[in-house]
Amino acid sequence: MSAVVSPVPALRAAAGYNVGLLVIRLAAGLTLTVHGSQKLFGWFGGRGVDGTGAFFEQIGYRPGKIFAVIAGLCEFGGGLAFALGVLTPLAASAMIGVMLNAVAADWHKGFLNGFEYPLLIALVAVGVALAGPGQYALDTVTGRVTGLQLGDWRYGIAAITLAVVVAALTLLAKAG
Repeated sequence: MSAVVSPVPALRAAAGYNVGLLVIRLAAGLTLTVHGSQKLFGWFGGRGVDGTGAFFEQIGYRPGKIFAVIAGLCEFGGGLAFALGVLTPLAASAMIGVMLNAVAADWHKGFLNGFEYPLLIALVAVGVALAGPGQYALDTVTGRVTGLQLGDWRYGIAAITLAVVVAALTLLAKAG
């Protein structure tokens, strides 16, 4: 006599997994979008490009305004795309790269009150890049149309590699 296995627990687990990924993407992505809007537009008490650029100059990112725009675009655009699940590996890469630079900038402050926030955002982006955006993402909808499955872990590895390389090049340029 063979046991009949109900698919219901597996369906419930998959639904929980997908809702969990949606919550993670929305929380991290929209939080970073707000940070990017501070840099780009001066919203939410931010400094805008001029103020952020001046700050970046002080910490060695020259020219400051260009780095402010790049960081703002990575945070705003990458965060928004991550939240929506659009080109998720590329969005994750933008988030990881900019957050690795933030970790480096705050390293001297230590973990608490220093680099814990950018490290957490970077690691969330790494996790989603590897796991994929879940079913409740625009990538899933477009993947059904195009056949491109951006949830494949190999895209995640490529995104992480791109982020680390670009962050390292940025830090080398800053040091030089």
